[in-house]
Amino acid sequence: MFSSVSKSAKSKTASVDELTAANAVTNLAETAELPSAGDLRESETSLTIKKNLSQNDAEVITKPDIVKPDTSAARGISSYVTKEGDTMESIAKKFKISSQTLRWANNTTSDAVEPNKTLVVPLVDGVVYTVKDGDTAQSLAEKYKTSAERVVLYNDIDDGAKLSTGSRIVLPGGELPENERPGYVAPRSRSYGNRYSSSASSTTTSASRSWLTASVGNRYAAGNCTWYAYERRLQLGRPIGSFWGNANAWSASARAAGFVVNNVPAPGAIIQNVWGGYGYGHVGIVERVDGQNIYVSDMNYAGYNIISSRIVPLAEAGRYNFIH
Repeated sequence: MFSSVSKSAKSKTASVDELTAANAVTNLAETAELPSAGDLRESETSLTIKKNLSQNDAEVITKPDIVKPDTSAARGISSYVTKEGDTMESIAKKFKISSQTLRWANNTTSDAVEPNKTLVVPLVDGVVYTVKDGDTAQSLAEKYKTSAERVVLYNDIDDGAKLSTGSRIVLPGGELPENERPGYVAPRSRSYGNRYSSSASSTTTSASRSWLTASVGNRYAAGNCTWYAYERRLQLGRPIGSFWGNANAWSASARAAGFVVNNVPAPGAIIQNVWGGYGYGHVGIVERVDGQNIYVSDMNYAGYNIISSRIVPLAEAGRYNFIH
C-alpha cells in the first residue's frame, strides 16, 4: 500500500522529507487501524533518532510517492455524525486529534455538540482550509505556521502544481491566526464592567441562530435566561423540564426530576447561580471547559434577549451548581 520513503533512509542521516513522509504515513495507518501501524511507528521513531544524531543533514527536499488517494478521507479529511452524549473532546480522542483542531474545522468554540450533526474531521492536527485564488503551499505555510513540504506531502500535491481554487486541504500542524478563530470578536472599547469576559455581539455555538420561535414545550418567558437554557439543552439532545420555575429554583427542580446536580462543570451542563438576576438567579450553558476557564453561553446576561458568551474562572466553579 505504501512505497519506500526514500533510498537515503538507509543512510546514516534522515532528511526532512523522510521524517515528514514517515509521520504522514504512520498517522494515516494508525487512524485506519492498519496492522502495519506499529511497524511504521517504529520506523518513524528510528528516523527521528537518526535525525537527532545527525550533525550534517543535507535537508534534501524531495517528494516521495507515498499515497495515491482517491477520496477526501484518504487525503486526511473524514466526517462523523454525532450521537447523543458525544462531545468535541470525546470525538477528538476517537480520531486521535486535539479538540482544538476539531473545533477549528467546524467553526465552533464549544465542546457541547448536538446529536445527528455531521462534523468535518481532519485526521491529523492542524487546519482544514479551502483554497482561494492565488494561494500557494508556501504562502499558506507562512500564514498558518507550518511547512510547505508538509502541505504538499500530506495532500499528495504534484510537484509544481497549482492549488485548485475551492478545494479543501489540510495544513498539518497549522495554527489559525487569532482573527480567523471561531468566536473571534474584534476589540472594542465597550466594557460590561464585570470581572468576566463577555461578548454580546456573538455566541460560541450554533445557538447564534435567530431564536425567534420557541420549541413546543418551552414554557419559559422569551428573552429570559431560562428560555434560552431550555432551547439550548433541547438542541443538544438533553431536554429538561418545562416547569422548573425561576432560575434560582432550577437546582432543586432538577434534583427532584432525577438530574445530577453538583459543582463539577462539563460541556452541555447548565450552570446555575442563585444570586443576581434581581433575586431570580441566573442559568446558562457550559460550552467548554479547559484547565483554567469555564466557557458559558447564556441569554439576558449582557442585556435582555441578547445571547452572549462569557468566561468564568474554573477556580470559582464551587460557587455554582451544574445540572447534568
